[in-house]
Amino acid sequence: MGKKYLIIIGGPTASGKTAIAIEVAKYFDTEIISADSRQFYREMNIGTAKPTKEELSARPHHFINSLPIEVEYSVGDFEKDALALMEQLYQKHDYLVMAGGSGLFIKAVCEGLDEFPEVPLVVKQALEEDYKQYGIAFLQEELKESDPVYFAQADVNNPYRLLRALSVTRASGRPFSSFRSNTKASRAFVPIYIQLDWEREVLYRRINERVDQMMAQGLLAETKELFPKKQLNALQTVGYQELFDFFDGKKTLEEAVEMIKQNSRRYAKRQMTWFRRDDHWARFHPTELAAIIDFIKRKSV
Repeated sequence: MGKKYLIIIGGPTASGKTAIAIEVAKYFDTEIISADSRQFYREMNIGTAKPTKEELSARPHHFINSLPIEVEYSVGDFEKDALALMEQLYQKHDYLVMAGGSGLFIKAVCEGLDEFPEVPLVVKQALEEDYKQYGIAFLQEELKESDPVYFAQADVNNPYRLLRALSVTRASGRPFSSFRSNTKASRAFVPIYIQLDWEREVLYRRINERVDQMMAQGLLAETKELFPKKQLNALQTVGYQELFDFFDGKKTLEEAVEMIKQNSRRYAKRQMTWFRRDDHWARFHPTELAAIIDFIKRKSV
């Protein structure tokens, strides 16, 4: 078996990853693996900006609509499942495309996961009690204080991420980020990293417009249907949490929509911080498809 390549199309939310991934997959006659930690779930469609039916039929896609929202699915599960699938797909393809904005999921597949210490149940329970009593702002403040490095990179609107990081810190007495090593696992493929790059103001405008489009497509009705299950980890995410506050009477609809836009912009900023911390990403504007394909060909000679 000759050399195998994984073309990674990364970048912040609303940067156009799906469209580029499809064009690249068409050119190399291959398949797409989603590295979006929210698009796994079948019931979350509009709020996760899933590819349309037409886009999904343009090239084979994997890890989209693959799980019900009740299932707990970790980055470790994704690493194991994605590598097993890729081993099969490389039997017929020299190139595969991975697209998504979840930097940790991409890192897990390409470099492996770091080893974290075991957290005693009593520590987890104490943290969950703090969350119930004082809310997410309490967790955010503790993480900011105890681990500013991870705070700058994490999705701090996701309580599951906060609870995980703080449980490791409380149990070990060390920042969560200190366990994240630079040791890379050996892989049977060569990653080629493409990052889609926009001017910040243009990206923020695209994000705002996309939120308006989601509302027009029926995000409110989708969220109302999911409201009885709002405690599930899969739903602790931007786009749903804000509308849950509306249904709980904590915000007006206008306030909730504005908060989705604001939190989406903040999430995009953290994604850009994540992607730009590594120098292996080649940055292209999404209009530069020919240059992207040329770069991939040169990297895989």
